[in-house]
Parts: sequence; C-alpha cells; structure tokens
Amino acid sequence: MHLHTLDWFIAAASILICFVPALFFGKRSGKSTSEFFASGRSVPWWLAGLSMVATTFSSDTPNLVANFVRTQGVAGNWQWWAFTLTGVATVFFYARLWRRSGVLTDLEFYEMRYSGKAASAVRGFRAVYLGFFFNCMIMATVDLAAVKIAAVLFGFDRWQTLLAVGLLNVVFAAHSGLWGVLVIDMIQFFIKMSAVIAAAYFAVQLPQVGGMHGLVEKLSHVRGPGGLHYLNMLPDFTNNWDLAVAIFIMPIAVQWWAVWYPGAEPGGGSYIAQRMLASKTEKDALGATLFFNVAHYVLRPWPWILVGLASLVVYPQLSDLQRSLPNLNPSLIGHDIAFPAMLRFLPVGWVGLMLGGLIAANSSTILTHLNWGASYLVHDFYRRFLKPGKTEKHYVLAGRLAIVLLFVASSALVFALDTAKQSFSIILQIGAGTGLLYLMRWFWWRVTAWCEIVAMSSSFGISILFLIMTKMGVVVGTYQQLLFTVAFTTFCWIATAYFGPQTDPAVLVAFYKKVHPFGPGWRRVREAAGISPAQAAEWSQHENVPLSLLGWSTGCAMIWSALFTVGNFLYGRMDYAFVLLAIFVVTAAVLIRVINRLWN
Repeated sequence: MHLHTLDWFIAAASILICFVPALFFGKRSGKSTSEFFASGRSVPWWLAGLSMVATTFSSDTPNLVANFVRTQGVAGNWQWWAFTLTGVATVFFYARLWRRSGVLTDLEFYEMRYSGKAASAVRGFRAVYLGFFFNCMIMATVDLAAVKIAAVLFGFDRWQTLLAVGLLNVVFAAHSGLWGVLVIDMIQFFIKMSAVIAAAYFAVQLPQVGGMHGLVEKLSHVRGPGGLHYLNMLPDFTNNWDLAVAIFIMPIAVQWWAVWYPGAEPGGGSYIAQRMLASKTEKDALGATLFFNVAHYVLRPWPWILVGLASLVVYPQLSDLQRSLPNLNPSLIGHDIAFPAMLRFLPVGWVGLMLGGLIAANSSTILTHLNWGASYLVHDFYRRFLKPGKTEKHYVLAGRLAIVLLFVASSALVFALDTAKQSFSIILQIGAGTGLLYLMRWFWWRVTAWCEIVAMSSSFGISILFLIMTKMGVVVGTYQQLLFTVAFTTFCWIATAYFGPQTDPAVLVAFYKKVHPFGPGWRRVREAAGISPAQAAEWSQHENVPLSLLGWSTGCAMIWSALFTVGNFLYGRMDYAFVLLAIFVVTAAVLIRVINRLWN
C-alpha cells in the first residue's frame, strides 16, 4: 500500500496525541520506584480500568480473533470468552485483597504470604521466569502481529518493523514510568476502538460482501471443515463434538480456573494486579477490574469478528490469501494474516487512522509489559537479591535499563514464531494446572511456597514432555494434554500442601492481620492469632460470600448477554436480541444492587 498525504497526517496526529502527554510525567516517575512502577498508588478506578482494557487490546488480538473465526467460527472465541469467569471472580473475591496487601508488585506477595528460603526462591524465580522469559514470549507475540501487518501494508521486513515500534516504546516506557503508560493507554483506547470499528464497517460494505445482510446470507450457506457453521456463537454439539469440547466445554469447565494467562490470571496477577495495587482505594481497585471486564468482553470483540467473517467471503481459503499476497514471506502466511489483508480495502484517510490505531494497539501492550517486566526484574530480583539498600534513583535507572533489555530479548524471539495462535497455545499449555493454586492461596493456609515451586515445575515439565512427543510424531489432542497437565499439576501441589514443609505460623498470623482473608480455610490461623469472632466479623464485614457469589454469577451473565445481544442485533436476529437484552437489563440491575450492598 502507498499512503496518501492525508493518511500520513492522520497517523502522525494520532501518535502525537497519544505520546506527547506522557512526556510530562518523566520527572514525576523518576522520584521513586513507587512512582515509576505503581504511580504513587493514587490512580482512580476509571484510569486503571481503561489502562487494563487498552493493554489487552494489542496488535496481535485482532489477528488471533480472525484466526479463530476462520478456523473455528465465531464460537472459537469461547477460548477467551470463558475467562470472563476468571475476571469477574477477581472483581468480587480478590481485588480488595490485593489492594489491602499494599505490595508494590504481586511477586512481593510471596514473602508476605510464605516464609523461609522457599518464599525468597519462588519470588526470585518468578521475577525472572515471568518478568523476562514469559514476558518476552508475550511481547514477541504482539510484535509478530505488528510485523505481519507492516509486511502486508508496506512490505517491511521484520527488523524494520521491530526497530520502528521498538524505539518508540522503549523511549516512552523508560522515560515516563507507569503514569505515562496509563495516560497513553487512556488516549490509545479511543483511537483503537475508532479504527477497528471503521475497519469492520468498510470490510462489511465491500461489494463482494454486500453489507451485514449479504454477509449473513452468504456465510449461512457456507460450511467450514467438518460442517462448521461460521456464524454460530455456540459450537455444534451434535455434529462436531471434538471441536465443541476443545473450544467451549474445556474453557468453561477447566481452563478459566486451571490456566494462568496474562490478563486473565485466576485471582488476578501481572499487570492486572499492578493496576489494582496502583489504585487509590480498595473500591477503586474493584471498580477498575469490573469496568475492565465489561469493556474487554462486550465493547471490543465484534469489530474484530466482523472483519474475520468478511475475510471468509473475500478470501475463503488460505490459498486465496497466499495468492493475494505474492510478495509476502511464506513463513508469515497463516489465517491470522486475514485481518491485515482486509485493511487494504480502507479508503484514504481511514488508512491513516488505522495505522495510528495499530501503532497504539502495539504500544499500549508493549509499554505495559516493559514496565511490568522491569518492575519484576528490578524490585523483585535486582533490589531484593543483588543490590539491596541503594537509592531510589538507582533503582529507577535500573528499571530503565531493564526496559531496554526486555525490548532486545523480545525482538529477537519474534524471529522464532510464526502465528499468534501458536504462541497463544504455548502460553496456555505452560500455565496449565497452576490456576487453582493462585485461587486457593488467599483462602487456605496450607498453600505454601513449595506448592508454588512444585506447581510451576510440574506444569512446565509436562508441557516440555508433550512438546517432545509431538516432535517425535506422537500426537495427543490439545484438550487431552490440558486435562492431563491440570490433573498432574494439581495432584502434585496439593500433596505438597499436606506433606511438604509448612509456612511459619507467625508469618501466617501477620498476613491474616494485614489482609483479612475470609472463609473457613483460615480458621486455624484465626484461633492461633487469638482473633475473637467479633473482630473477625468486623474485618470481613464487606466479604459477604453468598452475596459475592451472586455478584459473580450475575456479572458473568450480564457480560455474556450483552455480548450476544450485540451479535444478534448485527445478524438481524431481533427476537434473540431482545430476549438477551432483557436478560442484560435484569442482571445489570441485580449486579448494581449487589455492589451497593457489599459497600454499604
């Protein structure tokens, strides 16, 4: 593509609007690590929530959704829609506990919750494992999408794209700290939403697609592999059982609680925890997390889905995509390339907005991961184990250097990946089986640092075993791998909880008094601490478990009903749309009453 002068102007204006405000936060972020990594713990709920949404709206997400739609239909998105259960559980059971802990990073939690060398070891190990290796995998996935988009639109090589977006992200992440990231995220969210809505509109209006009516009509008569119905929002349980198990039953029954995935961690974690810890109050942490889940699952998916569906009309087969992109590196060809391929039909002016939006999508995610990963490497590894007792300015400088290191390492990893779906599957598999532990450690005193070490080791070991088996030609289904990994990992860490070394009772008592976790899992600790029933009841006055369960269930129902209300209106299925709209109104009213009762 060759951009018109107007496109270049709009793209440049979009970038300037996003990044210039962040320049004013450099001095403030350099004062201390609390300012650089946690914005002085003074972030309002709406800013923290917008930042969470913007971070998970990365340049690889539209490509991944297009891949799901083209290979598994709209229902394939249940592989991430199921994480609604995780996100809303964080709202009602974990957000206030995180904010109450007062830690700077979620890894600092380990030495507050556990004791001994094992607590220090797991904090240091996860600082490097998550902050460097795992984090670089995620950033490489995001940058791979940027590489594919730039290759389709402009014919750029990988190194050219990485250099262009990398320099921009590194400079601003190192200069402005979390305050700058939050402000950039806020502005970028609106630019990105405008761009993808425009992309969906123009894709659907193509003559060969024929508007929404034409799209629905054409795809209603087209079947994918195994008789796949592309438009269905639920999988076909009668004719394609294996696919239904893989994309719906497993995510709903197992994946949401058993798998650790960035942005949808059971119990909260990574940059979601970072935003909760940076919030002004516990109420702000709850409000930010709830807003994030509504926006994440309701506002954003359909523009991506519509582009993916329209691409099935324009490029029905992967071979059609290959023929339309003859000069593209063959290693980049996959169903996820359909999204950038559809962007070539945007008219003048809108191409510039999309370019600005795609840069924003890449930056909002990469900026967060650079800051978050640097916080782990500096606060939880360098400061804790290598250079304790230095000045705050020293650690801020170390954070800025860590950002450069993360950029270089993640950029190198881009050359080893081929598709967004490939890295998505790798991340899910490696994190399988650890999720239940992250849910239970807040509510069961027996969970120890050794449980965390055993869970990570067993999950990683099984993942490597399956990878070796695949390379040797021994094929095991994806969901069978997931089930076995979850079962084996869960057995190992629960056995460790009962038979392994226990946490120092004094540490458990101190943790209980600071965080006030609720439920029967802490009864023994409450008794050992001499906490009276009246005092325990006062601490947990906002922790009404039945009411929180009601909030969790109605919150999920509200989000899913809203999501499918939009979809059925777009499809023209008005009877279903109005029924779902009624469900949304009722569940939203119940949810508001639940939240008000929990906080009054």
